[in-house]
Amino acid sequence: MHIPNVPYRLESSRAQRLLVLLEELNLEYEIKTYKRDKDALAPESLKNIHPLGKSPAVEIELPGQAPFVLAESGAIFEYLCAHFGKHLIPAEGGEEENGIESEEFRRNRYFMHYAEGSLMSLLLVAAVMLNIKKAPVPFFIKPITRMITSRIDEAFLNPSFETHFEFLEGQLKTSPHGGPYLCGKEVTEADFLMMFAVELCQSWAALTSVKFPKLCGYLDLMKRRESYKAAERRVAEIEGS
Repeated sequence: MHIPNVPYRLESSRAQRLLVLLEELNLEYEIKTYKRDKDALAPESLKNIHPLGKSPAVEIELPGQAPFVLAESGAIFEYLCAHFGKHLIPAEGGEEENGIESEEFRRNRYFMHYAEGSLMSLLLVAAVMLNIKKAPVPFFIKPITRMITSRIDEAFLNPSFETHFEFLEGQLKTSPHGGPYLCGKEVTEADFLMMFAVELCQSWAALTSVKFPKLCGYLDLMKRRESYKAAERRVAEIEGS
């Protein structure tokens, strides 16, 4: 579909899942990538796109309208799917005025918030701990930082991740009509928002197929989609890898 989009992408960030969605929706887009500064933070120049200077952000140009910028992953996904990907939003299947909704619709809405809320909050703490572990500190300080991060891992992060993995494994086991996606037989917008978080869990936490076969199988299923492969190729072209 010829709806020009410009995703503003910060390298090594959550922005890649936006590219997967754009590929899935067959929307035309041009990527503008911003490199992190020496402290691995977003550059100040991103504030020229959005005042908060965060990624992802996407500039959308529609016929007869001035271009506008959307920020926040959830808001971007909701906008794109509401206007160009209604097939990725499950039917409500009930009586809206009486609060009756289909399980697929209810799950989709829940996981759209869960991905950026409960799960991503935990991943951000894990990212901070990883950065502390890798930080160049004097050798006599290193044992102290290791001890602190190890205690946080053991007392908070590891059991918290375990709880989330068990929850998601259970959600996939009870997915409507046998799944294989989080909301049922068909892929939804929530799956594209969730996949990056689950992928990070596999890299940063103890998410293994031995203990959580459904969750790891779900991630493999999402990564086999042509949209995921196409987005990977676009990023590889940009980064020269």
